[in-house]
Amino acid sequence: MFLATGPVVAQEPVWHGGISTIGDLKHKDGFARFDYVNPDAPKGGVLKLSATGSYDTFNPILSKGEAAAGVASLVFDTLLKSAEDEITASYGLLAEGVSYPDDFSSATFRLRTEAKWADGTPVIPEDVIFSFDMSKEHNPLLSNYYRHVVSAEKSGARDVTFRFDEKNNRELPNILGQFPIVPKHWWEGQDAKGNKRDISRTTLEPVMGSGPYKIASFDAGSSIRFELRDDYWGKDLNVNVGQNNFGAITYTFFGDRTIEFEAVRAGNVDFYQDNSSSHWMTAYDFPAVKDGRIIREEIQNPLRAIGIMQAFVPNLRRDKFKDQRVREALNYAYDFENLNRTLAYNRLNRIDSYFWGTELASSGLPEGREKEILEELKDKVPADVFTTPYTNPVAGDPQKARENLRKAMSLFKEAGYELKNNKLVNAKTGEPFGIEILLSNASQERTVLPYIKSLNDIGIDARIRTVDASQYTNRIRSFDYDMIYGIWSQTLVPGNEQSDYWGSASVDQPGSRNYAGISDPAIDELIRRIIFAPDRAELVATTHALDRVLLAHHYLVPMFYSKSVQVAYWSHLTHPAELPYYGMGFPDVWWSKPAGTP
Repeated sequence: MFLATGPVVAQEPVWHGGISTIGDLKHKDGFARFDYVNPDAPKGGVLKLSATGSYDTFNPILSKGEAAAGVASLVFDTLLKSAEDEITASYGLLAEGVSYPDDFSSATFRLRTEAKWADGTPVIPEDVIFSFDMSKEHNPLLSNYYRHVVSAEKSGARDVTFRFDEKNNRELPNILGQFPIVPKHWWEGQDAKGNKRDISRTTLEPVMGSGPYKIASFDAGSSIRFELRDDYWGKDLNVNVGQNNFGAITYTFFGDRTIEFEAVRAGNVDFYQDNSSSHWMTAYDFPAVKDGRIIREEIQNPLRAIGIMQAFVPNLRRDKFKDQRVREALNYAYDFENLNRTLAYNRLNRIDSYFWGTELASSGLPEGREKEILEELKDKVPADVFTTPYTNPVAGDPQKARENLRKAMSLFKEAGYELKNNKLVNAKTGEPFGIEILLSNASQERTVLPYIKSLNDIGIDARIRTVDASQYTNRIRSFDYDMIYGIWSQTLVPGNEQSDYWGSASVDQPGSRNYAGISDPAIDELIRRIIFAPDRAELVATTHALDRVLLAHHYLVPMFYSKSVQVAYWSHLTHPAELPYYGMGFPDVWWSKPAGTP
């Protein structure tokens, strides 16, 4: 992190071209380009992509409706742009510099004079302030994410200062560079029919941005075409060199993954990320793959800096899931090993941490500083965190599976349930124990059905409910579900987002990612300590402690993930020989080969 020096009262602004939450930036001010791009990549060609579901709005900040894929990232620029070969490092995009005092009580961004909207008007501080205020007002997720940012104000001809309600939250200046900046004058103007626009509502009017692409055409809910702007103000900027290489990018929306894959086979979609191990192993025996027109790659890069938690998520807002023994029993009913063998060719790994796959994952028993942190909260955390390392039940054969189901039944009995006529019921009320697992895609059903069977075997009325994307989004935002199939991606620098994931303040906030409904004072305190960790060692120790406490409460039923990302793409697409260390660079640094190029 570049830090300004000297007493705050006498401190003159020190402008930095970038900011890093961990250590120093890789690139100094005035760098030419990112190392992982091809500066000579040709421009042109059409990239044909797909998305699941549908869309009903181009509004990039609103939490209502289904936002069209690509709009936020292609049409709108942000203040900063992340580097994919560094951990939480960002460099100036709309902003040429950022400044902050030693105590991180505020952050000031200076806009570039050359930054322009698509209509040629300059991007000004009023646009940034409007974007921030509207994002917090109309998007609960962003409201929670930026809850410690109390104001945004114009502090110079090109300067915007964000003020915080706390000091030493080192992450805030960096994450303020992430939200899309929208044009205030456009949103407060009128559309072609003379109707006043309203940023609080969904819209299918093609929105105007300052980014590299514009919405060229669309078929509402079905497809959308973006075209590269010849007059894009930032095309020669160092953070954009070798990027935004496609002349056009199209999205086609599919309600079914099987049909989506058929579109890939037919050449109507160029790129496909395959999240099914069995499909990856069995579905590519066709001519385009055999003769090399479709290329398959397993890429580890994106997972090097991401901790994954994928799980069945019981909703603790429902009384039946409040007892920890019930939640633990649900894990004993999950036979990962059998699923991995029969459906995934043993290519998956069981998740045993909320930060799985990274140095932030806890293991064994707590030691050193981690133990000290937990002892400071001894009366507020489960006693097991000091005595019992977290492990998932192991099955995989009939005998182990039966033993696990017996253990599940024992836990249910302790929690006040009993079997009557092969149905698990509350011993006092006689109410049957049922679970509806809400899904957004029929392709998920294959991996959920074995779990349903195991739950049925112990008398639970378990069933799947698959709904369309719009209904699923609305039910998730309002926490209207028994259980979902959830996933969280963690960075190597956890911070303010942890409150949105597990904090008490987010438990009743519609649209938050606290899907499980976690509200626990010890967890709140650990999150606070993570946000204000003074150095890397303290951050790692505190995150280990948080991970351990979350696991000990059995809030989730951890599922599985792969160690690599599986992608298939048509061979006219290509990418630099060395992809960014922490990402795929897709589609930013990829390009389309000119006709006739091998």
